[in-house]
This record gives sequence, structure tokens and C-alpha cells, in this order.
Amino acid sequence: MRQEVIVSFNPQQQFTLPLSAASPALAADRARRWLDDEFVANDCEPLRASGKVLIADKVLVLAGTVGPARFADDAAWAAAFAQATLAALGRAVVRVDVEAGAVSY
Repeated sequence: MRQEVIVSFNPQQQFTLPLSAASPALAADRARRWLDDEFVANDCEPLRASGKVLIADKVLVLAGTVGPARFADDAAWAAAFAQATLAALGRAVVRVDVEAGAVSY
């Protein structure tokens, strides 16, 4: 089964992050914890005024905050992001469109 995260900043800056079938599965709670830790470490701001942050919001804001340079320059981080995103959202394919502010499955 195909597993990948596609992170798009604009039509010219898109990153496809495939996960190999040989990659060890990440438990959903560990994936959420990784996203939480990275959200805080990168000084991300919640999208909603209420301060409530959904997992999809964390994925979107984290990608936007670290920017395309992080995905281009840090393959290990990008792979960890993809693995955590898929496990936390429970999906095989996730598209993160930073420019449009949308996460789709």
C-alpha cells in the first residue's frame, strides 16, 4: 500500500515524502507526542483563537512554520514528520497544502 505525505508550499515547492513498507510503524500516541514536541520546539502558534489545536492543525502549522528549507535540507526530519503525520492522522496518504491552509486525505 502506498504511504506518503505531500507537503505543498506553492506550485513550485512541493515535497513528496514516501514511507517504505519496511519502515517500522509508529504508534498513534507516539506520533501525536512527536508532533506536540515539534510544535512547541518550533514556537508554532495555534490557528484558532480558542487555543484548541487539532492534530491536522498541528501538521499544517508545523509545516508552515519550519518552511520548505527544512523539508529540503533535513531528510531525517522530513521522514519523521511524514511518519508522525500518517500515524497520528491514521491515513495512508495525506496532502498538506500550506498555501491554501488545508490538510486533505
